Amino acid sequence: MGWFERNIMEPGKLPLLLALVSFVLTFLITRVITRLIRAGKGPFGNVSSGGVHVHHVVPGVILTIVGGFGAVAGGQYGFGSALAAVIFGIGAGLVLDEFALVLHLADVYWTPDGRKSVEMVVLTASLVGLLLLGFSPLGVNDLNEDQQQNRAVALVTVLANFLFAVIALFKGKVRLAVLGAIIPLVALVAALRLARPTSPWAKRFYRNRPRARAKSALRSYHHDRRWVAPSRAFHDWLGGAPDPEPARSLERR
Repeated sequence: MGWFERNIMEPGKLPLLLALVSFVLTFLITRVITRLIRAGKGPFGNVSSGGVHVHHVVPGVILTIVGGFGAVAGGQYGFGSALAAVIFGIGAGLVLDEFALVLHLADVYWTPDGRKSVEMVVLTASLVGLLLLGFSPLGVNDLNEDQQQNRAVALVTVLANFLFAVIALFKGKVRLAVLGAIIPLVALVAALRLARPTSPWAKRFYRNRPRARAKSALRSYHHDRRWVAPSRAFHDWLGGAPDPEPARSLERR
């Protein structure tokens, strides 16, 4: 309780914790329900209005807006702020569970493209967890008390880490770029390593460097060979395996 009071309650992080917990629980419960609907089990079913299938991203957007404005108005303390955080977490969980649908503007929930929703949920939960533990965006938390009082040092640190994150993004390392905005060392390592062969960085700077292109392609091949299969297995376990048949009806569940 001492740790909870010191690190969560006193800094005003209770709403963030409630939002994270409700976000994760909403995603997990939603995935359980959609998998039951897909299997034809349980009392659940698709929601339709006027013959139109209502995806759960719709109430998710509404709850996110309500919770977001409520959190802004409620501050960091009080019951209203906690309630707004829970509403926001539920809405965000519903929205990001169908992130792939919003991205592709198509019902790809049970297709391989639908794995992007699981990736986004895991990445979001990880980032919020890091913020909850005290990590600050762009590495400002790494400065000591004297350095934080020096605006020039803080500004240079933020700009440098932002630059590393942008370079990592252009090198095709989106996840590392996002994580690098929270953990400076991640952004630095990602910025120094070779770019992925299909990234804008490789197309621009490796055009006349055949050895760099070959090395980048080889490293990318070995990386994907090592991690793609475990990553897919994890996504299938967490969110459900995609439909095996190539042609599906527009009705998802």
